[in-house]
Amino acid sequence: MIHLLLAVIYLSFISLGLPDSLLGSAWPSMYGEFGVPVSYAGAVSMIIALCTVISSLQSDRLTRMLGTGRVTAVSVAMTAVALYAFSVSRSFWLLCFWAVPYGLGAGSVDASLNNYVALHYKSSHMSWLHCMWGVGASLGPYIMGYALSSGRGWHMGYRYVSLLQIGLTVLLAVALPLWRREGSGGTGGKKREKPEGRALTLGEIVAVPGARQAMGTFFCYCALEQTAGLWGSSYLALYCGIHPQVAARFAGLFFIGITVGRAVSGFLAIRLNDAQMVRLGLVAGAAGVAAFAWPGGALAPGGLVLLGVGCSPIYPCLMHAAPEYFGADKSQAIIGVQMASAYVGICVMPPLFGLLAEHVTMALFPVYLLVFLVLMAVVHEWLLRKCGHRPVSGRFR
Repeated sequence: MIHLLLAVIYLSFISLGLPDSLLGSAWPSMYGEFGVPVSYAGAVSMIIALCTVISSLQSDRLTRMLGTGRVTAVSVAMTAVALYAFSVSRSFWLLCFWAVPYGLGAGSVDASLNNYVALHYKSSHMSWLHCMWGVGASLGPYIMGYALSSGRGWHMGYRYVSLLQIGLTVLLAVALPLWRREGSGGTGGKKREKPEGRALTLGEIVAVPGARQAMGTFFCYCALEQTAGLWGSSYLALYCGIHPQVAARFAGLFFIGITVGRAVSGFLAIRLNDAQMVRLGLVAGAAGVAAFAWPGGALAPGGLVLLGVGCSPIYPCLMHAAPEYFGADKSQAIIGVQMASAYVGICVMPPLFGLLAEHVTMALFPVYLLVFLVLMAVVHEWLLRKCGHRPVSGRFR
């Protein structure tokens, strides 16, 4: 039964990734139909991100009330409904309306699943599960591309993914008894679907020693990752002189680096602890930033791969460390605020670089990335010191 539940969790992580890249791949075909400027994609994206922040902050309360299984099933169902509604929307304002359940469904399930895996499975599984997110995020544009190239339009692209989400919702509903059964977890302990005790208030969470440092680390990580993913292609084209079509293909290398890197990180995590994996990722990320800054831009495409590989272990290993650093009773609350901080970084910092590139110079791209990489390294070490450079349980695993 344990392995069956793990298979359900793996499918859930693929499901988490499927919708994440749909808007970006479909928008060039969407905005003309709605009669809005191309920049309006940012409004839809911001609504989704804001609602994801809200639901992430409520994940502790919801998980204690409903349990991880129900939160996952309900959240995926909300996302499925929102995706189907996108597919039948005929106005931009309807997209904005349905972006609300789209975002609310994403935050709680992500935080709840991450906490459950961190509590009950080894770090290697966390890396492989986030690799599955990358598989889902890669499949989304492929499905949308198939719908567009076959003449069915972006509506059917959203509908295809919605049907996949509906199928997963049915599977999750059938699998609810698996979450409630107690058994020997991946860490050798008893599984509990619902955290014990009461939900913490936001003030109480922030007051936990190390919580602010954990939030800062996630903010810096997502600012780095999202800025690289959004502006990497533009840097190659506008500063390095690479043809835009070639630069667009090179941009995919960053996400390939993350996905493949997480697959490899799962094996490395068998021997290395979470703190060591984060440090290893920071070193590889620094090599990637250095390649961006190489004179003439000759190494910049390789920098995208290296930076992606460097990013790959950081997010899952920081997630996995939360129960060890803060205790199982607080981990769900901590992971919720970590994810909220991550989405704030996603919302604010990539657009800020866009302003710098437009009004100053695109050449600041590697400098901008380096600032967040260094800040992340500093705040991560500060986090370890706040936790006494050892987790609550006295071990890193």
